Amino acid sequence: MRAALVGIDFGKGDFAASMEELQLLARSAGAEPVTMITAKRSSPDAAYFVGSGKADEIGQAALADRLDIVIFNHALSPAQQRNLEKRLNIRVLDRTSLILDIFAQRAKSHEGKLQVELAQLQHLATRLIRGWTHLERQKGGIGLRGPGETQLETDRRLIGERVKMLRSRLAKLRKQHETQRRSRNRTQTFSISLVGYTNAGKSTLFNAVTKAGVYAADQLFATLDTTSRRVYMNAEVGHVVLSDTVGFVRELPHQLVAAFRATLEETIHADLLLHVVDAASPVRMEQIEQVNLVLQEIGADHIPQILVWNKIDAAGLEPSVERDEYDKISRVFLSARTGQGLDLLRDAITEWATKEELEEVESSPTLTHVGSH
Repeated sequence: MRAALVGIDFGKGDFAASMEELQLLARSAGAEPVTMITAKRSSPDAAYFVGSGKADEIGQAALADRLDIVIFNHALSPAQQRNLEKRLNIRVLDRTSLILDIFAQRAKSHEGKLQVELAQLQHLATRLIRGWTHLERQKGGIGLRGPGETQLETDRRLIGERVKMLRSRLAKLRKQHETQRRSRNRTQTFSISLVGYTNAGKSTLFNAVTKAGVYAADQLFATLDTTSRRVYMNAEVGHVVLSDTVGFVRELPHQLVAAFRATLEETIHADLLLHVVDAASPVRMEQIEQVNLVLQEIGADHIPQILVWNKIDAAGLEPSVERDEYDKISRVFLSARTGQGLDLLRDAITEWATKEELEEVESSPTLTHVGSH
């Protein structure tokens, strides 16, 4: 599918990196980016997002390059999307729809598929009036005359019912997860979640530590479903539970943050987060910020974090450990691909897990009771 990628620079500074990411997203969805159209604006145009002149330029490119689709690096309003499709006479997709499409292709587990469908339906519900005239026609005809419900209202009602059903199914799955977590808490297993920007190497690190063989590829959203494994660390700590979660991207659609809350629930209930960073990426600091924003949104920003600077072989760095002002390990530099520094990460996990146990013993109910007198 031949695609034009459209990006508007509003002067935020990370425009080039954002367009590179759009290329990766488009390829991940199965599109072939043929041309890239960019412009600078101070604010979006109300009708076409890009302005009528730029819209005509996109239309000419669509004809000249025999394009099948135009993908915007922004969230478009339903009206903007409808206006663009009418003017360009070609399918227009925004960033949110593109990410939803990739998620739909990649979800493997029953839960993952339910969450993606929920997010897609919530997104679709805002876009039902798409200029399709059949949606506005009254249903009628012999034997079908009734309350005069339009096709549009029927579609809305059906979507509403499906959303309700998906939410109740996901709520049941969430209860199952809670039961599993409670039994894990009873055995007092230290739990760790891998979080990070997509393509930072989380699944590669997960495989290196657990030997689990989870699918890992150099593409965005290579894996979507949370995978958890028990891993034996050493005699001091015993087993820990390590979970690999979905990767984050900048401006992750809100529907997805909400729909994937159950998947990201593992993150909220972890004792420690390993925040995996692509050390070789020129925009790694912005990526760290994006991940922290999503963690804040799902209520996981209070959980202790170790920044794992991965891909040191590509960044020309050496395996090492950094500590904060409280002498706690804050950063580990390693390469999940070559195995350099993995022993340092194991040591860091051991140190955190033993400290946690000590703190739990110190704040046990009997001690607290004595202190309160």
